[in-house]
Amino acid sequence: MTDIRKWMTDAALLGKTFGDESWAAWRALLAGFFGLPLSDSEANIFHELTGRISLQTALDELWLVIGRRGGKSIISALLAVIVAVTFEARGRLSAGEVATVMVIAGDRKQARTVYRYITGLLHSCSMLKGMIKKERADGIELTNRVIIEVHSSNFRAVRGYTLLAAILDELAFWYSDGANPDAEIVSALRPGLGTLGGRLIGLSSPYARRGVLWETYREQYGKDGPILVAKAPTRTMNPTFPQDIIDKALANDEPRARAEYLAEFRTDVETFVPREVVEACVELGCRELAPVSKHRYFAFVDPSGGSADSMTLAIAHLEDGVGVLDAVRERRPPFSPEAVVKEFSELLRSYRLVSVMGDRYAGEWPRERFREHGIHYRVADKTKSGYYSALLPILNSGKAQLLDNDRLTHQLISLERRVSRGGKDSIDHPPKGHDDVANAVAGALVGITAWHRPSWGVVGYLDGPKLLPPAEGISS
Repeated sequence: MTDIRKWMTDAALLGKTFGDESWAAWRALLAGFFGLPLSDSEANIFHELTGRISLQTALDELWLVIGRRGGKSIISALLAVIVAVTFEARGRLSAGEVATVMVIAGDRKQARTVYRYITGLLHSCSMLKGMIKKERADGIELTNRVIIEVHSSNFRAVRGYTLLAAILDELAFWYSDGANPDAEIVSALRPGLGTLGGRLIGLSSPYARRGVLWETYREQYGKDGPILVAKAPTRTMNPTFPQDIIDKALANDEPRARAEYLAEFRTDVETFVPREVVEACVELGCRELAPVSKHRYFAFVDPSGGSADSMTLAIAHLEDGVGVLDAVRERRPPFSPEAVVKEFSELLRSYRLVSVMGDRYAGEWPRERFREHGIHYRVADKTKSGYYSALLPILNSGKAQLLDNDRLTHQLISLERRVSRGGKDSIDHPPKGHDDVANAVAGALVGITAWHRPSWGVVGYLDGPKLLPPAEGISS
C-alpha cells in the first residue's frame, strides 16, 4: 500500500484535511498498522496507544477504543477511501466481480454522517474525483472495480460480498431490535474478507464491558499477533478538543464522561441477565398459547402514544409454580393508540380478562381508552426497574416459561443494570435500545407468580370475580 502518511500530508491528496499536527497521533497509529517504518517520535506514539513496540509488518485487524470527538468517523471515511482507491483489480477479481469496501454504522443517521465524509474526501482531490464512476444514495462505484458502501448494522445485509475491507464505526453502540448484533456481524463479514485478504477495522468510544470491542480489547491489547488494539482519550487523538468541555462532563457525570472522553470502559453498567439464563427459559418453537378454560390469566400492558415507542401487551398464567407466558403483542410506531387499545382489548377478552395492569404513562388516557372497551386499567405500583428486579430470580430459578420470540429474548439479554452515584440500582435498556416487550412480559410474569401468596385481592373475569394478589406489588 502507498504510504498512508503521504495521503494524509500531501496537499495534492488529502493533506488539506489531515496534514496539520493535530492528526499526528492518527498518522503514527495508521502507519504502524499498515506496516510502515516509524520514526522515533511515531514509534513512541504507537507504543503509547497500543502497548506494543513499533512494527514493520502489515496487520489484519485494527480495533480502536477512542474517546468521543477523537476523529473516529472521519478516520473511518479516510480508511475506506484509501483502501478503495489503491486497490489493483488485475488478477484478483473474477469476470463481473467487484470488490467492496463496507463501512457499517450503528444506524442510518450515523451511516449518513460517515457517507458525507467519504464523498467529501473523494471530491476534495481532483485525482480521486476522477475515479468516481457512479454515486448512489448508499455508495460510490469507482473506476477500479471497487464499490464503497455504507450500511447500518444488520448482520443479514452484509453477507455475500467480496470484501476489500470492513470498517465498523461506533460498534459499541450497535443495537437492533434491542439486541447488540456486533458478534453476528463480525461472523458474517469474515468469509467475505477471506477472498482478498481484506482488513477488519472496528472503532468506537467504549461503553459497557461486553461485546466484541470489549472482548477484543481484553484479549488482544498490548499483545503480539495480527490483531492490533489501540486505546486513547479524546485529546490524545484530537488535541484541539476543548478541555473545559471534558472537565464539565467529568464534574456532572464522571462514569459517563470517563467512557466518552477518557476511553475507559464503564464499570457502573453491567449485563442484567445472562443470555444462557434467558434461553434456558424459552420454549423453542412455541410462539403463542391458546386460552384454556382451567387457567386464570394475568395481563400487563406497556402503553405508548404511537410515535416513538412500541405499545406492548403480555398475558401469562401460573402452572405448577411456573409463570407461563401465553401471548405477546407489540405494535411498533407509527400507530393509532385507539386502534391498538381496541385490538388489545379483544385479545384480553379472548383470555376471559376484563382487567389489565400498566404503568402511569400518559396520565388518564390509557384508563379511559381501555374503559371504553370494557377493560379495567389498573395502575402498577412498581417501577420498571422494580419489575425487572423481581423478574430476575424467576428467570434464574427456571420458574418462567417464555415464548420463542426473538424480540423478547434480545431485549431481556440486553437489559443493563446501572449504579447511580448514590449506589441505587436502575435497570433499563441500553442507549438506542428498546425494552417495550420485555417490560410487558416482566409485569405479566411477576404479577402471575405472586398468586401463591396467602393474602388475595379481586380481579375481574368474564365468568365472574376471581382472586388476585394484594396491593403489595400489584395495584388495584
